Amino acid sequence: MFSIILNVIGSLFHFYVAHRIYRVGPVRGRISPRAWWLGAIVVWAIYLWGVRLGDEAIDWRWWPGQFAMTWLGVLFLMTLCLLVADLLTGFGLWWRARAPRLLGIAAVAGVMVSGFAIFQAVRAPAISQYEVSVKNLPKELDGMVLVAVSDLHLGAQRRSAWMAQRVAQINALQPAAVLMVGDQVEDNPLGEPELAGVLRQLKAPRGVLAVTGNHEFYGDVDTTITEFSAGGVRWLRNEQVELAPGLLLAGVDDIGRTMRGGGEFLGGLDKVVPRDSGVATILLCHIPATRIVEGAAARGVDLMLSGHTHGGQIWPFNYLVQRQFPRYMGEYKVGDMALVVSRGAGGWGPRMRLWQPGEIVKLTLRSGS
Repeated sequence: MFSIILNVIGSLFHFYVAHRIYRVGPVRGRISPRAWWLGAIVVWAIYLWGVRLGDEAIDWRWWPGQFAMTWLGVLFLMTLCLLVADLLTGFGLWWRARAPRLLGIAAVAGVMVSGFAIFQAVRAPAISQYEVSVKNLPKELDGMVLVAVSDLHLGAQRRSAWMAQRVAQINALQPAAVLMVGDQVEDNPLGEPELAGVLRQLKAPRGVLAVTGNHEFYGDVDTTITEFSAGGVRWLRNEQVELAPGLLLAGVDDIGRTMRGGGEFLGGLDKVVPRDSGVATILLCHIPATRIVEGAAARGVDLMLSGHTHGGQIWPFNYLVQRQFPRYMGEYKVGDMALVVSRGAGGWGPRMRLWQPGEIVKLTLRSGS
């Protein structure tokens, strides 16, 4: 069903963009109609083929699948720009002399915006830094540095070589612990034997710990957990560990719709984080659903780390994401609890990010209220 939707939406975008760009004078003057529309049909066929193959494969099929998703993102941004010009000119019914020129400007703007979105997606994630006051944190832990990374989405787009570059970024921050906050893989296990060696290069004296996200469960979650465990990653699946004397780290599985609603999750949270324990507590939970966030705050969690939203990834989808997750990016205060929602280091779907680049989060813990 999802592929059918992508086929329909992508085809509408594709032929709208092709039709409007061919209205631009320099294009019509240099390319014959037959050549233009033949090229448009060939690209459209590759797009349909890529949608059918999907964007998860890491063998030869990866390129048409990745092309299809990124082409859809380009078409979306091109359509937005061209539609502005069409609305200003009534689709050529007025300002007829200027309409082709405005379409040309809109087409150039669409290409530039799309190029910038691709650049933001392929560049190294930015380092976002937060100082977080933790009420019950022992004074001897004041200044402890943690690094949180979410939404790596390792798979067809990002593999072990890309992860090795992220490991170098993380190690440069000299963290006491590295916290992986879900969606480490796109769907299926990465399946690269090099991954374990890359993960073992992470330098964190208090360990590398992870929780699952929704994407782990779209594939073979047990194999993914085994792959990362071979690299020294400890998974927290509805359990807690003592990260340091006086500091607990709790992690919960992403359990899909139930977790997003929060009902079953909140009942289980009492087992992982006892109410008002008086001990500094950090919670790793992939999805920042409102009921979960407020439930964690009510149970005395001091700091909650989440991801999932990608900061909207491509404007203007951030407005839709914010409607579902009001706390969708950055740092928030929820009662006495601090919440940090990461934009994620990778991304889903089109290899594009518009206005919000990927990030790795550096947290410096401070004792006191």
